[in-house]
Amino acid sequence: MSEHPRRGAHGPPQDPTAHSSGIGAYLGVFTALMVLTGLTVWAAFQHLGVWNTPVALTIAVGKALAVAWIFMHLRYSPKLTLFVVSASVLWLAFLILITVSDYATRSWLPIYAP
Repeated sequence: MSEHPRRGAHGPPQDPTAHSSGIGAYLGVFTALMVLTGLTVWAAFQHLGVWNTPVALTIAVGKALAVAWIFMHLRYSPKLTLFVVSASVLWLAFLILITVSDYATRSWLPIYAP
């Protein structure tokens, strides 16, 4: 066997241990997820009025970002992968925006009784 690093399907040789997150990163994300889960439970029992949904979504986005950044290794991904993930999140935000705008403006239409 040669002592050359393994070649990837496309591109330069890759070192399989080069982009590995350490145990500290995993424990940090686990701790952050537990804290954010506790915060989610706490927020669920608070009367926040119209802010219940935005607070819950903000916490959920934080948890999703932590998982994607560390566990899915987006931190070390190529720029194209980051672009695709960013475009997906932007598309989801657009879909949520048009859904909320439809729901929020339904009262603007006149109601005709047949």
